Amino acid sequence: MVLHAHELATLMTAVRYVAKTRPAEVPESARQELRSLLRDYDQQLHHLDTSGQRDDPNRSRAG
Repeated sequence: MVLHAHELATLMTAVRYVAKTRPAEVPESARQELRSLLRDYDQQLHHLDTSGQRDDPNRSRAG
């Protein structure tokens, strides 16, 4: 599967919405899986952010 950054961001926003708003039709076990996915995603984003800063601290995030 190929995703663009904005497509992945949209999916993760939907995951956050479901995990936080707790809609009745989504079982708790599914929300737990979504929260786990979000933790992993956020950890990887943090890792990418900190590893990029070590490579070139003067580089802006915009590129």
